Amino acid sequence: MKEEQVILVNENDEPIGLMPKLEAHQKAILHRAFSVFILNDKGELMLQQRAHQKYHSPLLWTNTCCSHQRDGETNIEAGSRRLFEEMGFQTELKELFHFIYQAPFDNGLTEHELDHVMIGYFNENPTINTDEVEAWKWMKIEDVKEDMIQNPNLYTVWFKIIFDEFYHFLENHKSGI
Repeated sequence: MKEEQVILVNENDEPIGLMPKLEAHQKAILHRAFSVFILNDKGELMLQQRAHQKYHSPLLWTNTCCSHQRDGETNIEAGSRRLFEEMGFQTELKELFHFIYQAPFDNGLTEHELDHVMIGYFNENPTINTDEVEAWKWMKIEDVKEDMIQNPNLYTVWFKIIFDEFYHFLENHKSGI
């Protein structure tokens, strides 16, 4: 199987090339990514626990799904594809904002991503792909924030960064999401 390629970008999100995903993470090169946050009607966030066999951050809790766009794929297409691949459902997604972050892992890899953050709504149970996801749960957004403070080692490094941006976005845009 051919290794997945990521889209290298500049700080304006303009594509400048492709690179194998692992190499981009080894060299900490800026590339395009996305993060999907699914909420239900109760205002709870669907979290996933990464599968135990993942090569980094296994068994840590994170947002509903995240990954990398493929060459020629829109942000929404990529988010919808990966949401279905990991969580087994489809729902309409809306892009909220994007930002750049850098986060090193314990294993020497580094996320350096221009991350497109998306939101969607769903009220049912997912059908998880156990190659990608160990478990899932709904949590109130305030409880996620508090639990991250109390138990930061239970969450992925990038989720702590992205959640903070997402939380502040929600605070500043209470209506119209």
